[in-house]
Amino acid sequence: MIYLDNSATTRPCGAAVEAMTKALTENWGNPSALYNFGFDAAHALRDARHKVAAAMGAEHDRVFFTSGGTEADNWAIFGTIKRFGKRGRHIITTAIEHHAVLNCMKDLEAQGFEVTYLQPDGEGRISAADLKAALRKDTILVSIMMVNNEAGSVIPIQQMAKLTHKLCPDAVFHTDAVQGFLKVPFTAKALGADLISVSSHKIHGPKGCGALYISPRLRSFPPLLQGGGQESGYRSGTEGTPAIFGFAAACAEGAATFRSDIAREKELLTGLVEKLSALEGIRINGSHEAPHILSLSIPGVPTQNTINILQDHGICVSAGSACAKGHRSHVLEAMRVSPEAMDGSFRVSLCRDNTADELDELVHVIRTEILPRAR
Repeated sequence: MIYLDNSATTRPCGAAVEAMTKALTENWGNPSALYNFGFDAAHALRDARHKVAAAMGAEHDRVFFTSGGTEADNWAIFGTIKRFGKRGRHIITTAIEHHAVLNCMKDLEAQGFEVTYLQPDGEGRISAADLKAALRKDTILVSIMMVNNEAGSVIPIQQMAKLTHKLCPDAVFHTDAVQGFLKVPFTAKALGADLISVSSHKIHGPKGCGALYISPRLRSFPPLLQGGGQESGYRSGTEGTPAIFGFAAACAEGAATFRSDIAREKELLTGLVEKLSALEGIRINGSHEAPHILSLSIPGVPTQNTINILQDHGICVSAGSACAKGHRSHVLEAMRVSPEAMDGSFRVSLCRDNTADELDELVHVIRTEILPRAR
Protein backbone atom coordinates (compact mmCIF):
# COMPACT_ATOMS: atom_id res chain seq x y z
CA MET A 1 0.00 0.00 0.00
CA ILE A 2 1.13 3.53 -0.84
CA TYR A 3 -0.48 5.70 1.81
CA LEU A 4 -0.89 9.34 0.76
CA ASP A 5 -3.70 10.45 3.08
CA ASN A 6 -1.67 11.58 6.08
CA SER A 7 -3.76 14.70 6.69
CA ALA A 8 -6.63 12.35 7.53
CA THR A 9 -4.57 10.22 9.89
CA THR A 10 -1.05 8.85 10.21
CA ARG A 11 0.41 5.47 10.99
CA PRO A 12 1.26 5.30 14.72
CA CYS A 13 5.01 5.25 15.15
CA GLY A 14 6.79 2.45 16.97
CA ALA A 15 7.52 4.62 19.99
CA ALA A 16 3.82 5.46 20.37
CA VAL A 17 2.75 1.83 20.08
CA GLU A 18 5.38 0.81 22.64
CA ALA A 19 4.29 3.51 25.08
CA MET A 20 0.63 2.54 24.73
CA THR A 21 1.37 -1.15 25.17
CA LYS A 22 3.30 -0.44 28.36
CA ALA A 23 0.44 1.70 29.66
CA LEU A 24 -2.04 -1.10 28.99
CA THR A 25 0.02 -3.96 30.34
CA GLU A 26 2.29 -2.51 33.05
CA ASN A 27 1.66 1.09 34.08
CA TRP A 28 -2.13 0.94 33.98
CA GLY A 29 -2.86 2.47 37.38
CA ASN A 30 -5.14 5.44 38.02
CA PRO A 31 -3.00 8.60 38.30
CA SER A 32 -5.28 9.89 41.08
CA ALA A 33 -4.75 6.83 43.31
CA LEU A 34 -2.88 7.44 46.58
CA TYR A 35 -0.45 4.51 46.54
CA ASN A 36 2.76 3.76 44.66
CA PHE A 37 1.13 2.11 41.66
CA GLY A 38 -0.99 5.24 41.16
CA PHE A 39 1.99 7.50 41.83
CA ASP A 40 3.86 5.73 39.03
CA ALA A 41 1.03 6.49 36.61
CA ALA A 42 0.88 10.10 37.82
CA HIS A 43 4.62 10.50 37.29
CA ALA A 44 4.31 9.11 33.75
CA LEU A 45 1.40 11.48 33.11
CA ARG A 46 3.49 14.47 34.19
CA ASP A 47 6.30 13.29 31.94
CA ALA A 48 3.88 12.98 29.02
CA ARG A 49 2.58 16.51 29.56
CA HIS A 50 6.15 17.82 29.56
CA LYS A 51 6.88 16.06 26.25
CA VAL A 52 3.79 17.42 24.52
CA ALA A 53 4.41 20.90 25.90
CA ALA A 54 8.03 20.78 24.75
CA ALA A 55 6.96 19.86 21.22
CA MET A 56 4.51 22.81 21.26
CA GLY A 57 7.02 25.21 22.80
CA ALA A 58 4.58 25.77 25.65
CA GLU A 59 4.57 25.97 29.43
CA HIS A 60 3.91 22.42 30.65
CA ASP A 61 1.25 23.55 33.11
CA ARG A 62 -0.78 25.19 30.34
CA VAL A 63 -1.29 22.08 28.17
CA PHE A 64 -4.45 20.08 28.84
CA PHE A 65 -5.32 16.75 27.25
CA THR A 66 -8.51 16.25 25.24
CA SER A 67 -9.99 13.48 23.11
CA GLY A 68 -8.68 15.15 19.94
CA GLY A 69 -8.63 18.31 17.86
CA THR A 70 -12.40 18.56 17.53
CA GLU A 71 -12.90 18.57 21.28
CA ALA A 72 -10.10 21.10 21.71
CA ASP A 73 -11.70 23.40 19.12
CA ASN A 74 -15.13 23.12 20.74
CA TRP A 75 -13.71 23.80 24.20
CA ALA A 76 -11.75 26.81 22.95
CA ILE A 77 -14.73 28.38 21.20
CA PHE A 78 -17.55 27.65 23.63
CA GLY A 79 -15.30 28.26 26.65
CA THR A 80 -14.45 31.71 25.31
CA ILE A 81 -18.12 32.52 24.77
CA LYS A 82 -19.04 31.30 28.25
CA ARG A 83 -16.32 33.42 29.85
CA PHE A 84 -16.40 36.55 27.69
CA GLY A 85 -19.74 36.47 25.86
CA LYS A 86 -21.06 39.47 27.77
CA ARG A 87 -18.26 41.69 26.46
CA GLY A 88 -19.52 41.64 22.88
CA ARG A 89 -21.36 39.62 20.24
CA HIS A 90 -18.91 39.62 17.34
CA ILE A 91 -16.69 36.69 16.29
CA ILE A 92 -14.25 36.38 13.41
CA THR A 93 -13.27 33.15 11.67
CA THR A 94 -12.62 32.08 8.07
CA ALA A 95 -14.70 30.38 5.42
CA ILE A 96 -12.09 27.61 5.11
CA GLU A 97 -12.00 26.33 8.68
CA HIS A 98 -12.47 22.70 9.61
CA HIS A 99 -16.07 21.84 10.43
CA ALA A 100 -15.09 21.45 14.08
CA VAL A 101 -14.93 25.25 14.03
CA LEU A 102 -17.53 26.09 11.39
CA ASN A 103 -20.30 24.08 13.04
CA CYS A 104 -19.58 25.77 16.37
CA MET A 105 -19.99 29.09 14.60
CA LYS A 106 -23.37 28.04 13.18
CA ASP A 107 -24.47 27.18 16.71
CA LEU A 108 -23.35 30.59 17.99
CA GLU A 109 -25.09 32.41 15.13
CA ALA A 110 -28.30 30.65 16.18
CA GLN A 111 -27.71 32.10 19.66
CA GLY A 112 -27.54 35.63 18.26
CA PHE A 113 -23.80 36.13 17.80
CA GLU A 114 -22.57 37.82 14.63
CA VAL A 115 -19.86 35.86 12.82
CA THR A 116 -17.62 37.36 10.14
CA TYR A 117 -16.18 34.75 7.76
CA LEU A 118 -12.95 35.93 6.15
CA GLN A 119 -12.78 34.82 2.52
CA PRO A 120 -9.62 33.33 1.00
CA ASP A 121 -7.97 34.34 -2.24
CA GLY A 122 -7.74 31.90 -5.14
CA GLU A 123 -4.83 30.10 -3.48
CA GLY A 124 -6.57 29.63 -0.13
CA ARG A 125 -4.66 32.38 1.66
CA ILE A 126 -6.04 34.70 4.33
CA SER A 127 -4.04 37.85 5.11
CA ALA A 128 -3.54 39.89 8.26
CA ALA A 129 -5.01 42.83 6.36
CA ASP A 130 -8.23 40.83 5.90
CA LEU A 131 -8.40 40.32 9.64
CA LYS A 132 -7.58 43.94 10.44
CA ALA A 133 -10.48 45.14 8.30
CA ALA A 134 -12.88 42.84 10.17
CA LEU A 135 -11.86 43.58 13.77
CA ARG A 136 -14.34 45.67 15.77
CA LYS A 137 -14.64 47.01 19.28
CA ASP A 138 -17.19 44.30 20.10
CA THR A 139 -15.04 41.43 18.74
CA ILE A 140 -14.56 38.88 21.50
CA LEU A 141 -13.13 35.90 19.63
CA VAL A 142 -10.94 35.30 16.59
CA SER A 143 -10.57 31.64 15.53
CA ILE A 144 -8.32 31.04 12.52
CA MET A 145 -6.61 27.80 11.49
CA MET A 146 -2.83 27.64 11.13
CA VAL A 147 -2.68 25.42 8.02
CA ASN A 148 -5.60 24.71 5.75
CA ASN A 149 -6.16 20.98 5.48
CA GLU A 150 -7.05 21.06 1.75
CA ALA A 151 -5.29 24.01 0.10
CA GLY A 152 -2.14 23.67 2.20
CA SER A 153 -2.06 27.43 2.78
CA VAL A 154 -0.16 28.64 5.85
CA ILE A 155 -1.93 31.46 7.65
CA PRO A 156 0.17 34.19 9.40
CA ILE A 157 -1.08 33.37 12.88
CA GLN A 158 1.66 35.14 14.83
CA GLN A 159 1.00 38.40 12.98
CA MET A 160 -2.75 37.97 13.36
CA ALA A 161 -2.60 37.25 17.09
CA LYS A 162 -0.44 40.31 17.66
CA LEU A 163 -2.81 42.46 15.60
CA THR A 164 -5.85 41.18 17.46
CA HIS A 165 -4.37 41.87 20.88
CA LYS A 166 -3.27 45.34 19.79
CA LEU A 167 -6.59 46.47 18.30
CA CYS A 168 -8.93 44.40 20.53
CA PRO A 169 -7.09 43.86 23.83
CA ASP A 170 -10.03 42.01 25.38
CA ALA A 171 -10.53 39.61 22.47
CA VAL A 172 -9.36 35.98 22.62
CA PHE A 173 -7.33 34.52 19.75
CA HIS A 174 -7.64 30.78 19.00
CA THR A 175 -5.91 28.78 16.31
CA ASP A 176 -6.68 25.26 15.16
CA ALA A 177 -3.09 24.02 14.70
CA VAL A 178 -4.02 20.41 13.98
CA GLN A 179 -2.44 20.49 10.50
CA GLY A 180 0.37 22.81 11.59
CA PHE A 181 1.72 21.00 14.65
CA LEU A 182 5.13 19.50 13.81
CA LYS A 183 4.59 20.54 10.18
CA VAL A 184 5.34 24.27 10.29
CA PRO A 185 7.66 25.90 12.86
CA PHE A 186 6.01 27.58 15.84
CA THR A 187 6.20 27.78 19.60
CA ALA A 188 3.18 28.59 21.71
CA LYS A 189 5.09 31.23 23.64
CA ALA A 190 6.19 33.12 20.51
CA LEU A 191 2.99 32.56 18.53
CA GLY A 192 0.93 34.74 20.83
CA ALA A 193 -2.33 32.79 20.46
CA ASP A 194 -4.40 32.45 23.61
CA LEU A 195 -5.69 29.00 22.68
CA ILE A 196 -4.05 26.36 20.45
CA SER A 197 -5.64 23.06 19.43
CA VAL A 198 -3.53 20.04 18.41
CA SER A 199 -4.21 16.37 17.69
CA SER A 200 -2.27 13.16 18.25
CA HIS A 201 -3.23 11.04 15.25
CA LYS A 202 -1.97 13.64 12.76
CA ILE A 203 1.61 13.25 14.04
CA HIS A 204 1.96 9.45 14.23
CA GLY A 205 0.28 9.13 17.62
CA PRO A 206 -2.94 7.26 18.44
CA LYS A 207 -6.46 8.42 17.73
CA GLY A 208 -8.56 9.64 20.62
CA CYS A 209 -6.12 12.15 22.07
CA GLY A 210 -5.24 15.79 21.57
CA ALA A 211 -4.55 18.87 23.61
CA LEU A 212 -5.58 22.46 24.15
CA TYR A 213 -2.99 25.04 25.11
CA ILE A 214 -4.50 27.74 27.32
CA SER A 215 -2.19 30.72 27.73
CA PRO A 216 -1.45 32.19 31.17
CA ARG A 217 -3.47 35.21 30.00
CA LEU A 218 -6.62 33.07 30.42
CA ARG A 219 -6.19 31.83 33.97
CA SER A 220 -9.94 31.86 34.60
CA PHE A 221 -10.91 29.92 31.47
CA PRO A 222 -14.03 27.75 32.02
CA PRO A 223 -13.53 24.00 32.52
CA LEU A 224 -14.75 21.62 29.84
CA LEU A 225 -16.01 18.89 32.19
CA GLN A 226 -16.93 18.92 35.87
CA GLY A 227 -16.09 16.02 38.12
CA GLY A 228 -13.08 14.85 40.08
CA GLY A 229 -10.84 17.76 39.13
CA GLN A 230 -8.38 16.06 36.77
CA GLU A 231 -6.37 18.21 34.34
CA SER A 232 -6.07 20.94 36.98
CA GLY A 233 -9.84 21.10 37.20
CA TYR A 234 -10.27 21.96 33.52
CA ARG A 235 -11.29 18.52 32.21
CA SER A 236 -12.46 16.08 34.84
CA GLY A 237 -12.51 12.35 34.28
CA THR A 238 -9.87 9.67 34.68
CA GLU A 239 -7.15 10.39 32.15
CA GLY A 240 -6.88 8.11 29.11
CA THR A 241 -3.26 7.34 29.85
CA PRO A 242 -2.58 4.83 27.03
CA ALA A 243 -3.51 7.38 24.36
CA ILE A 244 -1.83 10.23 26.24
CA PHE A 245 1.42 8.30 26.64
CA GLY A 246 1.32 7.33 22.95
CA PHE A 247 0.73 10.97 22.00
CA ALA A 248 3.67 12.07 24.13
CA ALA A 249 5.99 9.47 22.60
CA ALA A 250 4.99 10.60 19.10
CA CYS A 251 5.64 14.21 20.08
CA ALA A 252 9.10 13.40 21.42
CA GLU A 253 10.03 11.39 18.35
CA GLY A 254 8.61 13.93 15.91
CA ALA A 255 10.19 16.92 17.62
CA ALA A 256 13.63 15.28 17.47
CA THR A 257 13.58 15.07 13.65
CA PHE A 258 11.12 17.88 12.89
CA ARG A 259 13.38 20.12 10.81
CA SER A 260 14.77 17.35 8.63
CA ASP A 261 11.33 15.74 8.24
CA ILE A 262 9.60 18.86 6.94
CA ALA A 263 12.53 19.70 4.66
CA ARG A 264 12.31 16.25 3.11
CA GLU A 265 8.52 16.38 2.79
CA LYS A 266 8.74 19.79 1.12
CA GLU A 267 11.32 18.49 -1.32
CA LEU A 268 9.07 15.55 -2.20
CA LEU A 269 6.02 17.78 -2.56
CA THR A 270 7.85 20.27 -4.77
CA GLY A 271 9.04 17.47 -7.05
CA LEU A 272 5.51 16.07 -7.24
CA VAL A 273 4.07 19.45 -8.19
CA GLU A 274 6.67 19.85 -10.94
CA LYS A 275 5.88 16.45 -12.45
CA LEU A 276 2.11 16.87 -12.25
CA SER A 277 2.24 20.41 -13.65
CA ALA A 278 3.84 19.00 -16.77
CA LEU A 279 0.78 16.83 -17.43
CA GLU A 280 -2.05 18.20 -19.54
CA GLY A 281 -5.47 17.98 -17.93
CA ILE A 282 -4.50 18.25 -14.27
CA ARG A 283 -5.02 21.32 -12.08
CA ILE A 284 -3.12 22.28 -8.94
CA ASN A 285 -5.41 23.88 -6.35
CA GLY A 286 -4.19 26.16 -3.59
CA SER A 287 -0.85 27.47 -2.45
CA HIS A 288 0.50 24.15 -1.04
CA GLU A 289 2.78 26.21 1.23
CA ALA A 290 2.71 23.57 3.95
CA PRO A 291 5.21 20.76 3.33
CA HIS A 292 2.67 17.95 3.26
CA ILE A 293 -0.62 18.96 1.57
CA LEU A 294 -1.49 19.16 -2.13
CA SER A 295 -4.95 19.59 -3.66
CA LEU A 296 -5.40 18.41 -7.26
CA SER A 297 -8.22 18.30 -9.79
CA ILE A 298 -8.75 16.29 -12.95
CA PRO A 299 -11.79 17.99 -14.51
CA GLY A 300 -13.98 15.47 -16.25
CA VAL A 301 -13.09 12.57 -13.97
CA PRO A 302 -15.29 12.39 -10.84
CA THR A 303 -13.39 12.34 -7.56
CA GLN A 304 -14.65 8.90 -6.55
CA ASN A 305 -13.53 7.44 -9.86
CA THR A 306 -10.02 8.74 -9.29
CA ILE A 307 -9.97 7.38 -5.75
CA ASN A 308 -11.17 3.98 -6.95
CA ILE A 309 -8.58 3.76 -9.72
CA LEU A 310 -5.76 4.73 -7.38
CA GLN A 311 -7.03 2.28 -4.77
CA ASP A 312 -6.94 -0.50 -7.37
CA HIS A 313 -3.23 0.27 -7.71
CA GLY A 314 -2.71 0.25 -3.94
CA ILE A 315 -2.61 4.05 -3.55
CA CYS A 316 -4.67 5.83 -0.88
CA VAL A 317 -5.64 9.48 -1.35
CA SER A 318 -8.55 11.56 -0.07
CA ALA A 319 -11.48 13.42 -1.56
CA GLY A 320 -10.59 16.28 0.81
CA SER A 321 -11.31 16.58 4.49
CA ALA A 322 -11.95 13.13 5.95
CA CYS A 323 -14.62 14.72 8.18
CA ALA A 324 -16.81 16.00 5.31
CA LYS A 325 -17.64 12.90 3.30
CA GLY A 326 -20.09 13.21 0.44
CA HIS A 327 -20.06 17.00 0.17
CA ARG A 328 -18.44 19.37 -2.31
CA SER A 329 -15.41 21.00 -0.71
CA HIS A 330 -16.34 24.21 1.11
CA VAL A 331 -12.67 25.21 0.92
CA LEU A 332 -12.51 24.98 -2.88
CA GLU A 333 -15.87 26.72 -3.12
CA ALA A 334 -14.55 29.61 -1.04
CA MET A 335 -11.49 29.73 -3.32
CA ARG A 336 -13.89 30.02 -6.28
CA VAL A 337 -12.64 26.88 -8.00
CA SER A 338 -14.88 25.92 -10.93
CA PRO A 339 -17.59 23.31 -10.26
CA GLU A 340 -16.06 20.91 -12.80
CA ALA A 341 -12.67 21.14 -11.08
CA MET A 342 -14.24 20.72 -7.64
CA ASP A 343 -16.08 17.59 -8.76
CA GLY A 344 -12.77 16.12 -9.91
CA SER A 345 -10.69 17.19 -6.92
CA PHE A 346 -8.68 15.05 -4.52
CA ARG A 347 -5.96 15.55 -1.91
CA VAL A 348 -2.51 14.07 -1.57
CA SER A 349 -0.90 14.44 1.85
CA LEU A 350 2.55 13.26 2.86
CA CYS A 351 4.42 12.24 5.98
CA ARG A 352 8.03 11.52 6.84
CA ASP A 353 7.64 7.88 5.75
CA ASN A 354 6.77 8.59 2.11
CA THR A 355 9.33 8.11 -0.65
CA ALA A 356 10.07 9.54 -4.09
CA ASP A 357 9.33 6.13 -5.63
CA GLU A 358 5.83 6.18 -4.16
CA LEU A 359 5.13 9.59 -5.66
CA ASP A 360 6.51 8.47 -9.00
CA GLU A 361 4.03 5.60 -8.95
CA LEU A 362 1.22 8.07 -8.21
CA VAL A 363 2.23 10.19 -11.20
CA HIS A 364 2.46 7.11 -13.40
CA VAL A 365 -1.06 5.92 -12.55
CA ILE A 366 -2.50 9.41 -13.01
CA ARG A 367 -0.82 9.76 -16.40
CA THR A 368 -1.63 6.31 -17.76
CA GLU A 369 -4.92 5.36 -16.11
CA ILE A 370 -6.79 8.50 -15.07
CA LEU A 371 -5.98 11.37 -17.42
CA PRO A 372 -7.00 9.39 -20.54
CA ARG A 373 -10.53 9.21 -19.09
CA ALA A 374 -10.74 13.01 -19.03
CA ARG A 375 -10.21 13.34 -22.77
